[in-house]
Amino acid sequence: MGATEHGVELAPLTTMRVGGPADTLVTAETLDEVVAAVRAADEAGTPLLLLSGGSNLVIADDGFRGTVVRIATKGVRVESTHDEHVDVVVAAGEVWDDVVARAVAEGWSGIEALSGIPGLAGATPVQNVGAYGQEVAQTITRVRVWDRDERRERTFAAQECAFTYRHSVFKETGRHVVLEVTFRLGRGGLSAPVAYADLARQLGVEQGERVPLAAAREAVLAQRGIRGMVLDAADHDTWSCGSFFTNPILPAGRFDELVERAAQRLGPQGPTPPVFPAGEGLVKTSAAWLIDQAGFGKGHAMPGPAALSTKHTLAVTNRGTATAADIAALAREVRDGVESAFGVTLVNEPVFVGHEL
Repeated sequence: MGATEHGVELAPLTTMRVGGPADTLVTAETLDEVVAAVRAADEAGTPLLLLSGGSNLVIADDGFRGTVVRIATKGVRVESTHDEHVDVVVAAGEVWDDVVARAVAEGWSGIEALSGIPGLAGATPVQNVGAYGQEVAQTITRVRVWDRDERRERTFAAQECAFTYRHSVFKETGRHVVLEVTFRLGRGGLSAPVAYADLARQLGVEQGERVPLAAAREAVLAQRGIRGMVLDAADHDTWSCGSFFTNPILPAGRFDELVERAAQRLGPQGPTPPVFPAGEGLVKTSAAWLIDQAGFGKGHAMPGPAALSTKHTLAVTNRGTATAADIAALAREVRDGVESAFGVTLVNEPVFVGHEL
């Protein structure tokens, strides 16, 4: 079932570095150990928390009254190679950025813009991880899971995963435990078309152009570093869950209302909300813009114990001594302030465990 410990503090196992102890912590290093630990908890009726890289969790100060299964499986294997692509099967416990670095080194394209994202590979399909114009839904072909309801292994084809912006069928419930993810990556050594304007500017190319994979990865890491989004134990701006709120997706009519609210608040000649296409009748706007224009600038609430990043308004950070309650209070202040200013309710990206926003 894996190595079992009791009363282990969970804060050091998360990137936000908050949260109390777990009653039981099982570290599972093989697929069989993952399944055995999950089955044992379910059969005993014990509450279960799956812990991947801890980059998307805000665990309550009381900790977790139940079993935490820490996914520590390893393995990256090439399943098949074709002229233009390669199919790669990745164990859920692989460090995600190590997988991206391996892909870049091998000349496999399609995930290079996802460099520097903390966490493990098994978490990427759950919230359809994305950044800089890429998301894993573009390359995932199937996801192998343990189905806790049916007590059997299942394989989801990409279309069955119901991927949308920062969401999938796996995020809706705790029913499915991701065991392996299969990616179809391009071959040839060039990146996917550069889709993000800041990235294109840094690379000195037009959006839509391709660049060498190593150059794309280096540029992404630089962009993330500017925003405090590359983990660094010495930099409290990185003691976070990355982007704390998702970018709102609104019906076109609601976005028009937002533009009117912004004009009333910021003046008719003032800045206007960014707008991006998001499917028929929908538009996406910027959570960071809303936060900033609602009066919560970089470093809001410094010196803490919880504050917005000094580099990026979208990150709620632990300045070193924050509790989970401190993190939640600041996030609530920002969410409610944006709603009051603009009538848009921001949705938190990280999962709250044992408490609510």
